[in-house]
Amino acid sequence: MPYPSDLGAVARRQSYNRFLLLVAGLGGLLYGVDVGIISGALPYLEATSGFNQGQLSFIVAAVLLGSVISTVFAGMLADLFGRRALMALSGVLFVTSIPTIALAHGYEALVLGRLLQGVSAGFIGVVVPLYLAECLGAAQRGRGTGVFQWLLTLGIVAAAVIGFWFSLRLDALARTSAAAEVFAFKDAAWRRIFWVSLPPGLLFVAGTLFVTESPRWLYRRGRVEAARQALLRSRTAAEADLELAEMAARATATPAAAGAHAPADSLWRKKYIVPFVLACVVLACNQTTGINSILGYSTTILLQSGLSDLHAHLGNLGLTLVNFLLTIVGVVLVDRKGRKFLLSLGSAGIIASLFTVGLLFHRTESRQLDCGPAVQGQVSADQTLRLKFDRAEAAKLVGQRDAALLRAERLSIIVIYSFGDFRAATKVVRTDDAAGAVMRIERGACVPPNKVVAFFTNPLAQLEPARTAPLRIEHALIAPVPTEANGWLTACGLFAFMSFFALGPGVCVWLALSELMPTRIRSNGMSIALLINQVVSTFIAAVFLPTVGQHGYASMFWIFAGCTVVYFVTATFFLPETKGKTLEEIEAAFSR
Repeated sequence: MPYPSDLGAVARRQSYNRFLLLVAGLGGLLYGVDVGIISGALPYLEATSGFNQGQLSFIVAAVLLGSVISTVFAGMLADLFGRRALMALSGVLFVTSIPTIALAHGYEALVLGRLLQGVSAGFIGVVVPLYLAECLGAAQRGRGTGVFQWLLTLGIVAAAVIGFWFSLRLDALARTSAAAEVFAFKDAAWRRIFWVSLPPGLLFVAGTLFVTESPRWLYRRGRVEAARQALLRSRTAAEADLELAEMAARATATPAAAGAHAPADSLWRKKYIVPFVLACVVLACNQTTGINSILGYSTTILLQSGLSDLHAHLGNLGLTLVNFLLTIVGVVLVDRKGRKFLLSLGSAGIIASLFTVGLLFHRTESRQLDCGPAVQGQVSADQTLRLKFDRAEAAKLVGQRDAALLRAERLSIIVIYSFGDFRAATKVVRTDDAAGAVMRIERGACVPPNKVVAFFTNPLAQLEPARTAPLRIEHALIAPVPTEANGWLTACGLFAFMSFFALGPGVCVWLALSELMPTRIRSNGMSIALLINQVVSTFIAAVFLPTVGQHGYASMFWIFAGCTVVYFVTATFFLPETKGKTLEEIEAAFSR
């Protein structure tokens, strides 16, 4: 029977592990808020700020810019100052960004605040999974990193719920109040949406003050006793001594294994290259599932599939909830079933789901008609377009080319257009839009406001010619709107996609990022892999709508499914199982 002192030590270790998971989870929550908060605030900001579309686009994209910049340096800073210090810095940057944005009365302050949010997100995306991997024991590492992803999805859901709550209040106010009151509410609403996200940031900063530094970072700095004390916060003395011995064994084995002709232990050795490449492939494949584009355009996708505006928005909310709930299941299973099993299952389910959704779209997209030349003729002299799409306008555009198309009960149109090298797509407009199906195309919605945004939008495009280039209608696709039943089938397919993603790649991607990297290159390797992830995400975002406009949603979903086959093959045949192994054991396996 254990002595009371032993029971107290066990309780303290368990309490510390829970506290560590809470702090790291708050980091995931901040990451999710960084990603999702702008969607709820943007409609109110657009209605009250007076900013043009180019300025609004840069405000949205500033988070991505800040994240890319900080990701490049996150690994180096984590090695230089420590994991805990960088976590605290990321929290301080997030906290600073909130009043900078919420109190802003000009464009520059808003951009600065959003850049700070992006820098914070980039640091968090690298350092929190890195910290968890180096601090948690092998048996808890999967669950701990899963909690980061789970609260990340909670942050996205919370941002959506906050935006929805303000929209309900606005709807009630608009029925009884004057226009000035409605305007004042909108101006206050986007500021309050940001203020609401401040408390988690403060809690995260406070939490970082009470956790220990990473024991592996301390050991690499020669602070062996400090590393042992850090391990003892979450492990027994025997477990701590065992891990210290493994750290020492890896430290002494590295120069010896390098041989007489490679005293610096070359980074080009197999034990570094193979895990680094595997982590980069997993991070890139995570984006080529189409997860960000499907989440970002889910409402448009569901509208095009046949759902009404209300049902499409409900479907979007349902998609975020499925992501959140199935992430919980993934967190429970990751240390029981293993990373390899969940990644294989998840990627296989994603392939089946995406292929099915593609088939559903193919049935209706095979009937669409391109009326680009007819729409091009309606472009005004100032290179803008205003098109009211109703039954009469549809008949005018289609003419005698497809009488069967005009017999459809409802029709939709989406226009792909360009100014110079920059392309964009309108939202889907339907003839049954009760609010009036009016489409507007202006240069500011397509051409970036400056060279920085232009680079991240299309690094090969030339900005100056696009500022004066004529509006070119590349495609104007008119198609029958599918039935409501088809829309719900598509929604079920997307829910299945999100379930498999959350269950496998959603939870395991952060583990792959942190567990596969050997100690010597872990922090910088994670930065590079996450940067590759963001570059792939940016590329997909740039080509998604143009590809959909030219080839349809079916082709895009099938492309995503084809890319996920690479994910499945990598996870099933090349990725080692890391469940229950210490980081040193994983590194030793690659050395062999």
